[in-house]
Amino acid sequence: MAQQGATGGAEADGDWKKGLTIPPKDTRFKTADVTATKGNSFEDYLLKRELLMGIYEKGFEAPSPIQEESIPIALTGRDILARAKNGTGKTAAFAIPVLERIDNSKNSIQGMILVPTRELALQTSQVCKELSKHMGVEVVVSTGGTNLRDDILRLGATTHLVVATPGRILDLSRRSVAKLDQCIMLVMDEADKLLSPEFQPVLEQLISYLPEERQILLYSATFPVTVKQFKEKFLKKPYLINLMDELTLKGVTQFYAFVEEKQKVHCLNTLFSKLEINQSIIFCNSVNRVELLAKRITELGYSCFYIHAKMQQSHRNRVFHDFRNGACRNLVSSDLFTRGIDVQSVNVVINFDFPKNSETYLHR
Repeated sequence: MAQQGATGGAEADGDWKKGLTIPPKDTRFKTADVTATKGNSFEDYLLKRELLMGIYEKGFEAPSPIQEESIPIALTGRDILARAKNGTGKTAAFAIPVLERIDNSKNSIQGMILVPTRELALQTSQVCKELSKHMGVEVVVSTGGTNLRDDILRLGATTHLVVATPGRILDLSRRSVAKLDQCIMLVMDEADKLLSPEFQPVLEQLISYLPEERQILLYSATFPVTVKQFKEKFLKKPYLINLMDELTLKGVTQFYAFVEEKQKVHCLNTLFSKLEINQSIIFCNSVNRVELLAKRITELGYSCFYIHAKMQQSHRNRVFHDFRNGACRNLVSSDLFTRGIDVQSVNVVINFDFPKNSETYLHR
């Protein structure tokens, strides 16, 4: 099936590309985290032409380092354990091979991408839908906090790829609504979070619904000991990728302001007046502090949204959508928003509260 992408002659060089709607070139400065490539092209991987069309129409010009490392190995069906920073093209590194390996003539779930938060599920499913828009692949997103009946209806129709949070998809598997016996590919994004004590038992139950012959791809920026234990139990001779010679993304400048608790808001006000902020995300450690700080920022005269896990899902979705579309300059958030969320115009991240551990700081 992969050979469809390998057509010869001038046609392969571009006739089919002429009809594509390519978005404007991304002119943002790129650091070595995404530019230090081997010089491969997406066509080198002999992908289906319909997938290549989606890749180029998404604005991807050439594979980033994590994509160069992941895509050819994942296409062979081998398990992968990959360490890569957020913001380096991780989503496409697993989405492209998963979409390539799906046979859309079969009416069955063949791939499942698990993520820890609902917002990341929405974002990841959107990327998958855009990449596969010429392929006839049906992508369904399934998360907690939404109407269960809607999920049952959606999964009752043709579904090839599910993007989900673990609790909801396990519930649907137990009810035999989500049939995973043909699901040969499992991706775990933000794997360290998925293998934390709250999720790990759910993950292990979910894997019991998958066929014996399956591929598991794990991606994370940080790999605590739980990931090592999971690898030894469930992965078969995984291919190891480590693009993390250092933890922080290149091009991120970090500052620390040593102030008393009561001086924090004053310090924040000073930062707002001195920094050139396109959009900022400000992190607090509790739901209560998120709401209080958002109120104070508004009182200081700055536009501000807030988001946390105790809000209604419909409200969370609206805040997430409006902030991404630039409706507001500042967003106060709990750690709900630390994982994999991509808002291109955010150029300042403020830890109003010190994070509880180094992993959280890194993801923020």
